[in-house]
Amino acid sequence: MRPRNSGSRSVFSSTERERAAPELAATETDAQLVKRAKRDPSAFGILYERYVDRIYSYIYFRTSNEQDAEDLTAKTFYQALANIRRYSERGLPFSAWLYRIAHNLIANWHRDHQRRPQVSLDEVWGILSRERHAPDALAEHNSEMDALRASIQSLPADRQLLLMLKYGEGKSNLEIGRVLNRSEGAIKSLFHRTLDELRRGMEKRGFSDHVLVGDDD
Repeated sequence: MRPRNSGSRSVFSSTERERAAPELAATETDAQLVKRAKRDPSAFGILYERYVDRIYSYIYFRTSNEQDAEDLTAKTFYQALANIRRYSERGLPFSAWLYRIAHNLIANWHRDHQRRPQVSLDEVWGILSRERHAPDALAEHNSEMDALRASIQSLPADRQLLLMLKYGEGKSNLEIGRVLNRSEGAIKSLFHRTLDELRRGMEKRGFSDHVLVGDDD
């Protein structure tokens, strides 16, 4: 889901966005763009276009509120741009750095609003469930979806982020580890514990025969 007003909320001018040639964006790596962005704002424009949808989707996944997701997405890129000259990869890719910024902003948002994190599980459900259901059949499983939603909402923020990155972004354990600042092995272990906790959550809600599966790669 793309921010409705992503153009107006961009952290750089429309002129700078026009200067960011699509063909160049397709060939330059994040590291190359970051290096250029430290002296040329148009390069950051390419990075913005490359990641704005993913960051917005993650934030919306955690807030379930379009307006707040748009605001937090804008703040994420404002912070990234403001600190781009101090950023150094050192094992933390630019994308992982962005997710870290977003993760911290979301944590502050939840504290300010004094509410529990909420997640949207329409896509995650089909991946976590052993059986795949056609869209028209999902309506028959509202109670299961409600139970899964409640189980995921009860997880700590880092485990919700793990699920979002693995299922929403298709990230590997190594990539997730860079975002959460943990080793690949630690993420694999955390993933299995997370699935076990979800299974227990489903059992408490009356779905003991529901099997959750996942790829631990």
